[in-house]
Amino acid sequence: QVNLVESGGGLVQPGGSLRLSCAASRIIFSIYAMGWYRQSPGKQRELVATITAGGITNYADSVKGRFTISRDNAKKTLYLQMNSLKPEDTAVYYCKTNSGRPEYWGQGTQVTVSS
Repeated sequence: QVNLVESGGGLVQPGGSLRLSCAASRIIFSIYAMGWYRQSPGKQRELVATITAGGITNYADSVKGRFTISRDNAKKTLYLQMNSLKPEDTAVYYCKTNSGRPEYWGQGTQVTVSS
């Protein structure tokens, strides 16, 4: 079955950087639009960034200028480079297919920004 596995989360200080990865398997990765989402306790899951199959990106206002979504189709991997991290970025981060049906979600990776 389709599998998406996030990695790279952890504890980082405010102002620090982290790069998340989402490795895809059993999927023709190159034809899928993909996205990163996050969820904090007590909050709804929210969109962080998206990237089309052609590499066009879109970002939530809260992360514009700080986060960069990218993809490596040869590696079947989605990335989220997170810079200038803030405590409010603390959340579980998920990758997801953003085209086709059904949609597939990864299991999530915890990002904690704290001093």
